[in-house]
Parts: sequence; C-alpha cells; structure tokens
Amino acid sequence: MRAIRVAIALSFCTTAAHAAQRTYANPVDIDYRYNFEQMNEGISYRTGADPAIVRFGYAYFMFQTLADGYWMSRDLVDWRFVKPDHWPFDSEVAPATLVAGGRLFLMQSAFSPRPLMVSTDPASGRWQFWTRLLPPVPGATQYDETGARVASGALAPGPWDPGLFQDVDGKVYLYWGSSDTHPLYGAQFDLRLGATEGEGKRLAFATAPKAFIHLDPANHGWERFGPDHTMGDRPAYMEGSWMNEHGGRYYFQYGAPGTEYNVYATGVYVGKGPLGPFEYAPYNPVGYKPGGFVTGAGHGSTFEDAYGNAWNAGTAWLGVNWTFERRIDLFPAGWHDDGQMWIDTRFGDFPQRMPDHRLRAGESTFAGWMLLSYRKPAVASSSLPDHAASTVTDEDPRSFWVARDNTAGQTLTVDLGGTPTVRAVQVNYADYRSERFGDAPDIVTRFVLQGSLDGRHWQVLADLSNESRDRPNAYIELKRPASLRYVRYVHGHAGAKHLAISDMRIFGNAEGPAAAAPVGVTAQRGADTREATISWTPVEGAVGYNVRWGLAADRLHATYQRFADQPTSITLRSLNKGVRYVVAVEAFNEHGVSPLSQTVVIAP
Repeated sequence: MRAIRVAIALSFCTTAAHAAQRTYANPVDIDYRYNFEQMNEGISYRTGADPAIVRFGYAYFMFQTLADGYWMSRDLVDWRFVKPDHWPFDSEVAPATLVAGGRLFLMQSAFSPRPLMVSTDPASGRWQFWTRLLPPVPGATQYDETGARVASGALAPGPWDPGLFQDVDGKVYLYWGSSDTHPLYGAQFDLRLGATEGEGKRLAFATAPKAFIHLDPANHGWERFGPDHTMGDRPAYMEGSWMNEHGGRYYFQYGAPGTEYNVYATGVYVGKGPLGPFEYAPYNPVGYKPGGFVTGAGHGSTFEDAYGNAWNAGTAWLGVNWTFERRIDLFPAGWHDDGQMWIDTRFGDFPQRMPDHRLRAGESTFAGWMLLSYRKPAVASSSLPDHAASTVTDEDPRSFWVARDNTAGQTLTVDLGGTPTVRAVQVNYADYRSERFGDAPDIVTRFVLQGSLDGRHWQVLADLSNESRDRPNAYIELKRPASLRYVRYVHGHAGAKHLAISDMRIFGNAEGPAAAAPVGVTAQRGADTREATISWTPVEGAVGYNVRWGLAADRLHATYQRFADQPTSITLRSLNKGVRYVVAVEAFNEHGVSPLSQTVVIAP
C-alpha cells in the first residue's frame, strides 16, 4: 500500500474516474462470487451465470447462479451486492423472477418442491416465503430429500431452470427444463396473488405441463454442440426459458447448445399465446457472440429499462479453472415493426453508452471507442514462468499474467506505441490457484491506474486504492480523456493467493482515418447447408473485422468478430437450412470502423 501512496503523491493529476461513468463494457463489472462446489477438489474460481434481471420500482435487480444474494442498480452501470436475510441453504441456481402485484418473486431451480420467495423491498434484502413448498410438477419423476426416487413419471424432475411470466390478463405461467434429451415445458400456474394466509399458501398448476420446444440440430446449425458447433451429433443442451410479450406476440427464449463453449446462444420461438403454438424464428440464433474477448450470449433475460429500451443479459463462457466458470454480459435488444426480435452483440465487448433516453430506431449504443491495446508490448515488475506480461494484450481471457507475489506495488505496463486518446481501461483478473471458496471481507480489488507520455512522468488516471468490493472485470471510464503512450497498473490488493490478470484492455481513439471497407467478399454455402464459408481480402492496417449476417441488408444482427492476425476466411456453422441470408464484412482499426463491404447473398 505504501507504494501506491508514493505513486499518488508523485502524480500530477488525480481523477475520480468512476463517479460520472456513463458507459460500460462486458463482462458486466460486478463482484462475481467464488464458487464452493469444487472446494474439496481445490478448484477455486469466481463465476456468474444465468442472469435474471427485472426492473422493480426505481431499480434493477440481477439474480444469478450460486451467489448468496443478488445485485441492485439504478442505472444498469453501477451494481451493488445485496445480502438477503432469507436465502436457500443450497443457494439459487438459474433462478426465475417475476414482478407481479407489487411484489418481486424468486424461484430457484429444483428437482423437487422447494419454497417460493417474495419481497416488497428487495433493496433492503428483506425476503419472506410466499409458500414453504411449491406443488410437484404433475406427471414428473419425484425424489425425496435423500435422493431416493419416490415417484416415476413421463416428465423429467423439476422445475429446473424455471421461468415465470405474467400475461396482460394477469394469468401467470411457469416454464422450465434443462436437458440434452428432454424438451422445454410450460404450464399455467396459480400463484394465488390475492391470498393472505402467510407462508401456508397452497399453489397449484392450473394446466397440465405442455412440452413444446425441442432442439432440431439437423436443421438448425447453431443448435449443434461444441466450439464453433464442431462436435457433430453429440447431444446438445437446451435450457434457460424466458418469455416476453411484445405487440401481441409471445417470444419464448431459450439457451443452446451448451454453456461451456464460445457459441452459447439465445434462440426464440414466436407464438400467439403464452403456451403457443410456437413457430421457430428463421433469424435464430437471436443472441449470438462467438468471437472476441467475451464469447457467449445464452441463457439470460430480456427486460425493459426506465426509458422503454429493451436489453438482453446473457451468459459468457470463460472455462479456465472449471467448465462452468462464466461471466455475465449485457446487450441492447429490441423488435422491428414486423415483430422480428434482435439482440445487438456487435462490438459487444467494447465500451457501450448507457442511454438516458428512448433510443431511436437504428441508434447504436456503441461508444465508438476502439481497442488500442491489441498485441501491444507489456512489461511487468515480476512474472511467474509461463505467465508472461505479454498475455495481457492478446484478447484471450484464458491466458494470463501472474506476478511473482501478491504484494502492493507490483506493476503492469502497456506501451501503446503512439499517443492515442485514452478514454477507458478494463482490468480483467484471472483466478490462478486462488484458494478461495466463498465470500470473505478481504476479497476486494484495489489498484491505481497511471498514464504517461514518456514512461518517466506519470499521472493518476483512476484511484481504486480504497475500493470496498471485488471487481474481477473492473471497467473504468476516465473522467477526462488523456493522450498517452503508456498505461500502468499499480497493484494494491487482490483477495486471492496470486495476482493474476488476463487482459488489460485500453480503449479510445488514435488520430487518423478509419480502416477501408473490405473488398473481395465471397460467401459459399457448403454441401451441409447449415454452413457457409465467408472470405475477404485483408485490409491494410486493420486490427480486426466483423463478419455480419442476417435476413436482409438492413438486418445484419449476427456478428462474428475476428482479429487481423487470424485468417480472413471463416466458416459459419450456425445457419438454418432453407433460409436465405445476406452477409457483409466491416474492418476496424484504432481510429474507427470502416463502411460495410458490399453485401453478398447466401442462397438457401
């Protein structure tokens, strides 16, 4: 800590960077919790997944898997962890939320009847039981608390991965399912919203469960399992039910083909009622982010902000210490006038503006701040073997720098080469043999960010030396943009055994023209028509490319981000059979984004 105080004293500009922050960057900057499930194997990691975000009163509340509490925000940028007074002993997994009758309901995933919780003041952490025991799923296999099967049925035990929805007529519906063999189910559910008898309310299924969504990977390329959908016929998962009504249509959303790879995505079926019948949307996957620093956009929630803008929160895959090591991402979403749903993941891990108004049709939240740090030289005060400082600029969260020891004063410095205007920095920590398996008071993140033009005279860009929470993916928007060549991280405290950072991502703009539009774009549909190979001519000076496709030239909502040191050819394996697509490519550099290339049609 003394080293940080000295650095602050020597610097000539102190900036309270976080005070007026109006942008954010994925992964969402929250204090992800250490998981306890692999404690006895010694596997330590922070994680967050399956976000359910709702607006209740003046604030937003985020619930997710295996966090002994939840997060609250008034602006979707700054999130505060709330410790509840009542919580399931085995925590919440893929919870369902519902705002109804002036109350916030919370339901955990379960293989047998569990409580349903309710709060009228979630900001305070006060909860009570709406009912001590939910009714069993009719016709489902049942287990007792010892794990013994007490009833066999045609349906899988549940409701696992539940979703709750209240229609405009006040009726409530429950959706559930998570399996590589079973479908997703739905039923009308009587919550007894007018009941007053305390915790003893007997709830009931108002209709029999209905199986209405099955995976169809033979026709839907994106529903195939594995990295970039390459594991052939291996069974894939569908899960994470979420329902929205918009314009008289019902949008049933689900996650597939599995949370543990880069292609975890959100699909949607559209119906005329909350229990269908539903039709598969030809523009699926509606939420898809297979490339870039953050990958994955499945199993989440779609909600509206205070201005009427739609957002989709999803699950991003990390998978370093454990298959299900994950993070949360947040993307703008919406609907076209004809009912087509969209989720915008373009530049989805670059800074995004958080709007303070209703977005106009076609208005982007992308801040226009470009990645300045890709493959730039980095040096550190110390490093462990095989964990060099150079990894912090490779845009790969699965490689990371590890300092020799976790002591205050360790430094990590990135040389930007020129003197661009720096506007934001994201420090992404990694867990390397962290030896933490639950919440603790000392799990906080403290550091100072400094900048310099010459590597000798430093100014403070952001001072987090008194930070009171953990920030594994700390995103800092600078209060004042700064022209810099060097950006330095000065370590204060990390609540893990080791100081490990996967990437220090620096955003802003360099002087000069944006990249030229790519030319020579071709698209060849494969013999397997779920696939198409897109190629283009390299653009001089490009940092990377976005391959964009969709049903029409003005609806290129799907994006696959590539970097310029990767081949300028990619096989998309996420296509639907029998669907005509339009594809284009844009290039980006440190100055800005090119115009789109000419569009190319991918015939059915």
